[in-house]
Amino acid sequence: MSSGHRQRDVDPQRPLLDGEEEEDEEEKAAVALERSSRGEDERRLWFIQDCCGMVCAFITWFLVFFADFVVTFVMLLPSRSFWYAVVNGVLFNSLAVLALASHLRTMLTDPGAVPKGNATKKYMESLQLKPGEVIYKCPKCCSIKPERAHHCSICKRCIRKMDHHCPWVNNCVGEKNQRFFVLFTMYISMISSHALALCGYQFITCVRVQWRECSDFSPPVTMMLMIFLCMEALLFFTFTSVMFSTQLHSICNDETEIERLKNEKPTWERQTRWAGLRSVFGGRPSLLWVSPFAGLKLPTLLPRRSWRGGAEFSV
Repeated sequence: MSSGHRQRDVDPQRPLLDGEEEEDEEEKAAVALERSSRGEDERRLWFIQDCCGMVCAFITWFLVFFADFVVTFVMLLPSRSFWYAVVNGVLFNSLAVLALASHLRTMLTDPGAVPKGNATKKYMESLQLKPGEVIYKCPKCCSIKPERAHHCSICKRCIRKMDHHCPWVNNCVGEKNQRFFVLFTMYISMISSHALALCGYQFITCVRVQWRECSDFSPPVTMMLMIFLCMEALLFFTFTSVMFSTQLHSICNDETEIERLKNEKPTWERQTRWAGLRSVFGGRPSLLWVSPFAGLKLPTLLPRRSWRGGAEFSV
Protein backbone atom coordinates (compact mmCIF):
# COMPACT_ATOMS: atom_id res chain seq x y z
CA MET A 1 0.00 0.00 0.00
CA SER A 2 1.39 3.36 -0.99
CA SER A 3 2.31 5.91 1.65
CA GLY A 4 0.41 8.63 -0.15
CA HIS A 5 -2.86 7.70 1.53
CA ARG A 6 -4.04 5.75 4.52
CA GLN A 7 -6.62 3.03 4.88
CA ARG A 8 -8.69 2.50 8.00
CA ASP A 9 -10.82 -0.48 8.84
CA VAL A 10 -14.25 0.23 10.23
CA ASP A 11 -13.52 -1.92 13.27
CA PRO A 12 -11.00 0.06 15.35
CA GLN A 13 -9.78 -3.10 17.09
CA ARG A 14 -8.69 -4.66 13.84
CA PRO A 15 -5.11 -3.66 12.91
CA LEU A 16 -4.05 -2.71 9.43
CA LEU A 17 -2.64 -5.60 7.44
CA ASP A 18 0.84 -5.76 6.08
CA GLY A 19 3.14 -8.27 4.43
CA GLU A 20 1.69 -11.71 3.84
CA GLU A 21 -1.52 -10.92 5.69
CA GLU A 22 -2.15 -8.01 3.37
CA GLU A 23 -1.54 -10.17 0.33
CA ASP A 24 -3.99 -12.77 1.65
CA GLU A 25 -6.53 -10.06 2.27
CA GLU A 26 -6.01 -8.75 -1.27
CA GLU A 27 -6.62 -12.22 -2.69
CA LYS A 28 -9.82 -12.63 -0.64
CA ALA A 29 -11.02 -9.22 -1.75
CA ALA A 30 -10.28 -10.02 -5.39
CA VAL A 31 -12.19 -13.31 -5.14
CA ALA A 32 -15.13 -11.58 -3.47
CA LEU A 33 -15.13 -8.85 -6.11
CA GLU A 34 -15.07 -11.42 -8.91
CA ARG A 35 -17.96 -13.35 -7.35
CA SER A 36 -19.90 -10.14 -6.88
CA SER A 37 -19.40 -9.07 -10.48
CA ARG A 38 -20.32 -12.49 -11.83
CA GLY A 39 -23.19 -13.23 -9.49
CA GLU A 40 -24.93 -10.33 -7.84
CA ASP A 41 -24.36 -7.82 -10.63
CA GLU A 42 -25.70 -10.23 -13.20
CA ARG A 43 -28.62 -11.24 -11.01
CA ARG A 44 -30.07 -7.78 -11.04
CA LEU A 45 -33.09 -8.48 -8.89
CA TRP A 46 -32.48 -7.15 -5.40
CA PHE A 47 -34.29 -9.29 -2.84
CA ILE A 48 -33.28 -9.89 0.78
CA GLN A 49 -33.83 -13.48 1.88
CA ASP A 50 -34.68 -12.68 5.48
CA CYS A 51 -37.42 -14.75 7.12
CA CYS A 52 -38.64 -11.97 9.40
CA GLY A 53 -38.69 -9.46 6.57
CA MET A 54 -40.54 -11.78 4.18
CA VAL A 55 -43.16 -12.53 6.85
CA CYS A 56 -43.62 -8.81 7.56
CA ALA A 57 -43.93 -8.06 3.84
CA PHE A 58 -46.56 -10.80 3.48
CA ILE A 59 -48.50 -9.42 6.46
CA THR A 60 -48.42 -5.95 4.88
CA TRP A 61 -49.93 -7.20 1.63
CA PHE A 62 -52.47 -9.34 3.49
CA LEU A 63 -53.70 -6.38 5.56
CA VAL A 64 -54.05 -4.19 2.48
CA PHE A 65 -56.09 -6.87 0.71
CA PHE A 66 -58.20 -7.35 3.85
CA ALA A 67 -58.94 -3.63 4.02
CA ASP A 68 -59.85 -3.63 0.33
CA PHE A 69 -62.18 -6.59 0.86
CA VAL A 70 -64.01 -4.96 3.78
CA VAL A 71 -64.32 -1.60 2.03
CA THR A 72 -65.50 -3.08 -1.27
CA PHE A 73 -67.77 -5.96 -0.23
CA VAL A 74 -68.98 -4.88 3.20
CA MET A 75 -69.39 -1.11 2.75
CA LEU A 76 -69.55 -0.02 -0.90
CA LEU A 77 -71.30 -2.74 -2.91
CA PRO A 78 -74.35 -2.93 -0.60
CA SER A 79 -74.67 0.88 -0.68
CA ARG A 80 -77.85 2.32 -2.21
CA SER A 81 -75.93 5.26 -3.66
CA PHE A 82 -74.36 4.24 -6.96
CA TRP A 83 -72.01 7.22 -7.28
CA TYR A 84 -70.95 6.98 -3.63
CA ALA A 85 -69.87 3.39 -4.20
CA VAL A 86 -68.16 4.10 -7.54
CA VAL A 87 -66.23 7.19 -6.46
CA ASN A 88 -65.03 5.75 -3.17
CA GLY A 89 -64.30 2.36 -4.73
CA VAL A 90 -62.16 3.82 -7.50
CA LEU A 91 -60.36 6.14 -5.08
CA PHE A 92 -59.63 3.50 -2.45
CA ASN A 93 -58.50 0.83 -4.92
CA SER A 94 -56.32 3.32 -6.80
CA LEU A 95 -54.56 4.31 -3.57
CA ALA A 96 -54.18 0.65 -2.63
CA VAL A 97 -52.54 -0.14 -5.99
CA LEU A 98 -50.17 2.81 -5.60
CA ALA A 99 -49.31 1.73 -2.04
CA LEU A 100 -48.55 -1.86 -3.04
CA ALA A 101 -46.57 -0.72 -6.08
CA SER A 102 -44.51 1.58 -3.86
CA HIS A 103 -43.95 -1.28 -1.42
CA LEU A 104 -42.83 -3.56 -4.24
CA ARG A 105 -40.44 -0.97 -5.66
CA THR A 106 -38.98 -0.33 -2.19
CA MET A 107 -38.47 -4.02 -1.56
CA LEU A 108 -36.99 -4.94 -4.97
CA THR A 109 -34.83 -1.85 -5.57
CA ASP A 110 -31.15 -1.83 -4.70
CA PRO A 111 -30.96 0.74 -1.88
CA GLY A 112 -27.42 1.73 -2.87
CA ALA A 113 -25.28 -1.26 -2.01
CA VAL A 114 -21.51 -0.86 -2.28
CA PRO A 115 -19.91 -3.60 -4.43
CA LYS A 116 -18.48 -6.43 -2.37
CA GLY A 117 -14.75 -7.01 -2.30
CA ASN A 118 -13.63 -3.79 -3.98
CA ALA A 119 -10.99 -3.15 -1.29
CA THR A 120 -8.15 -4.20 -3.58
CA LYS A 121 -4.88 -2.43 -4.18
CA LYS A 122 -5.69 -2.03 -7.87
CA TYR A 123 -9.03 -0.41 -7.11
CA MET A 124 -7.54 1.95 -4.51
CA GLU A 125 -4.88 3.05 -6.97
CA SER A 126 -7.60 3.83 -9.49
CA LEU A 127 -9.23 6.22 -6.99
CA GLN A 128 -6.30 8.64 -7.38
CA LEU A 129 -6.38 9.64 -3.74
CA LYS A 130 -4.64 12.75 -2.53
CA PRO A 131 -1.64 12.42 -0.19
CA GLY A 132 -2.78 11.96 3.39
CA GLU A 133 -6.38 11.21 2.40
CA VAL A 134 -8.04 8.57 4.58
CA ILE A 135 -10.26 5.82 3.17
CA TYR A 136 -12.32 3.40 5.21
CA LYS A 137 -12.68 -0.29 4.65
CA CYS A 138 -15.50 -2.49 5.94
CA PRO A 139 -14.05 -5.74 7.33
CA LYS A 140 -17.44 -7.46 7.08
CA CYS A 141 -18.05 -7.14 3.33
CA CYS A 142 -14.46 -6.30 2.35
CA SER A 143 -15.36 -3.10 0.54
CA ILE A 144 -14.26 0.52 0.53
CA LYS A 145 -16.93 2.50 2.36
CA PRO A 146 -17.96 5.74 0.67
CA GLU A 147 -18.83 8.71 2.80
CA ARG A 148 -22.14 8.34 4.70
CA ALA A 149 -22.32 4.59 4.00
CA HIS A 150 -23.16 2.13 6.78
CA HIS A 151 -23.08 -1.65 6.97
CA CYS A 152 -26.37 -3.51 7.36
CA SER A 153 -26.09 -6.82 9.19
CA ILE A 154 -29.31 -8.10 7.58
CA CYS A 155 -28.55 -7.13 3.98
CA LYS A 156 -24.87 -7.99 4.63
CA ARG A 157 -23.78 -5.05 2.53
CA CYS A 158 -22.66 -1.47 3.01
CA ILE A 159 -25.49 0.86 1.94
CA ARG A 160 -24.99 4.41 0.68
CA LYS A 161 -26.87 6.97 2.79
CA MET A 162 -28.52 4.18 4.75
CA ASP A 163 -31.45 5.55 6.74
CA HIS A 164 -32.61 2.34 8.44
CA HIS A 165 -33.55 -1.26 7.74
CA CYS A 166 -37.32 -1.69 7.61
CA PRO A 167 -38.66 -5.25 8.04
CA TRP A 168 -42.06 -4.21 6.66
CA VAL A 169 -40.47 -3.67 3.24
CA ASN A 170 -37.81 -6.36 3.78
CA ASN A 171 -35.06 -4.01 2.71
CA CYS A 172 -32.86 -1.13 3.73
CA VAL A 173 -34.00 2.40 3.02
CA GLY A 174 -31.08 4.08 1.31
CA GLU A 175 -29.96 6.36 -1.45
CA LYS A 176 -31.75 4.66 -4.35
CA ASN A 177 -35.09 3.56 -2.86
CA GLN A 178 -35.92 6.24 -0.29
CA ARG A 179 -38.38 7.88 -2.70
CA PHE A 180 -40.42 4.68 -2.98
CA PHE A 181 -40.44 4.26 0.81
CA VAL A 182 -41.73 7.81 1.25
CA LEU A 183 -44.48 7.12 -1.29
CA PHE A 184 -45.35 3.85 0.46
CA THR A 185 -45.82 5.55 3.83
CA MET A 186 -47.80 8.37 2.20
CA TYR A 187 -50.24 6.10 0.35
CA ILE A 188 -50.73 3.78 3.34
CA SER A 189 -51.58 6.75 5.55
CA MET A 190 -54.02 7.99 2.89
CA ILE A 191 -55.90 4.71 2.50
CA SER A 192 -55.92 4.30 6.28
CA SER A 193 -57.58 7.68 6.77
CA HIS A 194 -60.00 6.89 3.93
CA ALA A 195 -60.90 3.57 5.55
CA LEU A 196 -61.51 5.28 8.90
CA ALA A 197 -63.83 7.80 7.26
CA LEU A 198 -65.75 5.06 5.44
CA CYS A 199 -66.06 3.03 8.66
CA GLY A 200 -67.49 6.02 10.49
CA TYR A 201 -70.04 6.73 7.76
CA GLN A 202 -70.98 3.04 7.50
CA PHE A 203 -71.49 2.76 11.25
CA ILE A 204 -73.81 5.78 11.29
CA THR A 205 -75.77 4.38 8.32
CA CYS A 206 -76.16 0.97 9.94
CA VAL A 207 -77.36 2.49 13.21
CA ARG A 208 -79.99 4.55 11.37
CA VAL A 209 -81.46 1.49 9.63
CA GLN A 210 -80.94 -0.68 12.72
CA TRP A 211 -78.40 -2.86 10.88
CA ARG A 212 -80.94 -3.88 8.25
CA GLU A 213 -79.93 -3.71 4.58
CA CYS A 214 -76.65 -1.93 5.37
CA SER A 215 -74.53 -4.97 4.48
CA ASP A 216 -74.79 -8.34 2.78
CA PHE A 217 -73.25 -9.91 5.86
CA SER A 218 -74.95 -10.55 9.20
CA PRO A 219 -74.78 -7.71 11.76
CA PRO A 220 -72.27 -9.53 14.05
CA VAL A 221 -69.93 -10.31 11.15
CA THR A 222 -70.26 -6.78 9.79
CA MET A 223 -69.52 -5.27 13.19
CA MET A 224 -66.51 -7.54 13.71
CA LEU A 225 -65.02 -6.75 10.30
CA MET A 226 -65.52 -3.03 10.76
CA ILE A 227 -63.96 -3.01 14.23
CA PHE A 228 -60.92 -4.92 13.01
CA LEU A 229 -60.57 -2.58 10.02
CA CYS A 230 -60.82 0.49 12.27
CA MET A 231 -58.10 -0.85 14.56
CA GLU A 232 -55.87 -1.69 11.60
CA ALA A 233 -56.46 1.66 9.91
CA LEU A 234 -55.85 3.65 13.09
CA LEU A 235 -52.63 1.77 13.86
CA PHE A 236 -51.19 2.07 10.37
CA PHE A 237 -52.31 5.67 9.96
CA THR A 238 -50.41 6.62 13.11
CA PHE A 239 -47.31 4.60 12.20
CA THR A 240 -47.03 5.64 8.56
CA SER A 241 -47.83 9.30 9.26
CA VAL A 242 -44.98 9.44 11.76
CA MET A 243 -42.62 7.66 9.35
CA PHE A 244 -43.65 9.93 6.48
CA SER A 245 -42.96 13.06 8.53
CA THR A 246 -39.60 11.78 9.80
CA GLN A 247 -38.53 10.85 6.28
CA LEU A 248 -39.37 14.31 4.97
CA HIS A 249 -37.53 15.83 7.92
CA SER A 250 -34.45 13.72 7.16
CA ILE A 251 -34.54 14.64 3.47
CA CYS A 252 -34.95 18.35 4.12
CA ASN A 253 -32.16 18.36 6.72
CA ASP A 254 -29.91 16.09 4.62
CA GLU A 255 -29.40 13.78 7.58
CA THR A 256 -30.26 10.07 7.74
CA GLU A 257 -31.84 8.45 10.77
CA ILE A 258 -28.62 6.57 11.59
CA GLU A 259 -26.61 9.78 11.45
CA ARG A 260 -29.13 11.47 13.73
CA LEU A 261 -29.18 8.63 16.27
CA LYS A 262 -25.39 8.38 16.31
CA ASN A 263 -25.15 12.17 16.52
CA GLU A 264 -22.56 12.15 13.74
CA LYS A 265 -21.05 15.49 12.93
CA PRO A 266 -21.55 16.26 9.23
CA THR A 267 -18.32 16.10 7.26
CA TRP A 268 -20.21 16.77 4.05
CA GLU A 269 -21.74 19.94 2.74
CA ARG A 270 -25.41 19.77 3.56
CA GLN A 271 -27.89 20.40 0.79
CA THR A 272 -30.70 22.89 1.03
CA ARG A 273 -34.22 21.59 1.59
CA TRP A 274 -35.19 22.07 -2.03
CA ALA A 275 -32.00 20.44 -3.30
CA GLY A 276 -32.55 17.50 -0.93
CA LEU A 277 -36.08 16.93 -2.22
CA ARG A 278 -34.93 17.11 -5.82
CA SER A 279 -32.06 14.67 -5.19
CA VAL A 280 -34.47 12.09 -3.73
CA PHE A 281 -37.49 12.52 -6.01
CA GLY A 282 -35.54 13.58 -9.09
CA GLY A 283 -35.85 16.66 -11.27
CA ARG A 284 -38.41 19.39 -11.00
CA PRO A 285 -41.75 18.86 -9.22
CA SER A 286 -44.18 16.88 -11.35
CA LEU A 287 -46.64 14.01 -11.14
CA LEU A 288 -43.68 11.65 -11.48
CA TRP A 289 -42.74 12.56 -7.90
CA VAL A 290 -45.81 10.71 -6.59
CA SER A 291 -45.73 7.83 -9.08
CA PRO A 292 -44.08 4.56 -8.03
CA PHE A 293 -44.11 3.49 -11.69
CA ALA A 294 -41.70 6.22 -12.81
CA GLY A 295 -38.60 4.69 -14.38
CA LEU A 296 -40.05 1.18 -14.37
CA LYS A 297 -39.19 -0.94 -17.39
CA LEU A 298 -41.71 -3.72 -17.72
CA PRO A 299 -39.62 -6.03 -19.98
CA THR A 300 -36.89 -6.18 -17.32
CA LEU A 301 -39.31 -7.84 -14.92
CA LEU A 302 -39.51 -10.94 -17.11
CA PRO A 303 -37.27 -13.90 -16.20
CA ARG A 304 -34.45 -14.90 -18.47
CA ARG A 305 -32.60 -18.18 -18.37
CA SER A 306 -29.01 -18.36 -17.24
CA TRP A 307 -26.33 -20.81 -18.33
CA ARG A 308 -25.89 -21.68 -14.66
CA GLY A 309 -29.49 -22.83 -14.39
CA GLY A 310 -32.48 -21.14 -12.85
CA ALA A 311 -34.11 -17.88 -13.75
CA GLU A 312 -32.56 -14.47 -13.53
CA PHE A 313 -34.44 -11.21 -13.15
CA SER A 314 -33.60 -7.58 -13.50
CA VAL A 315 -35.32 -4.42 -12.32
